[in-house]
Amino acid sequence: MLLPTKGVSPDRALITIGSELLEELRDPLSVSALWRRYDSRQREAKTSGRITFDWFSLALATLYAMGLIDMFDDGRVRRTHVSH
Repeated sequence: MLLPTKGVSPDRALITIGSELLEELRDPLSVSALWRRYDSRQREAKTSGRITFDWFSLALATLYAMGLIDMFDDGRVRRTHVSH
């Protein structure tokens, strides 16, 4: 699920979807706005296996668990800044 396996294709792995979501998070967005943006991009690309909102939310939870995104008090999602 997290990484590609013989049962999960690379384009459906949560880590792949998470990286695509991070690309969309140039500015803080609400979860629904991020979903609309991501879903719209999927429709334009005409991918064969579109991602459902459930899978999208799992990818968000994965990013949060990895410390790559954070939430504002108003519910908007943002990328975290990792210092090296």
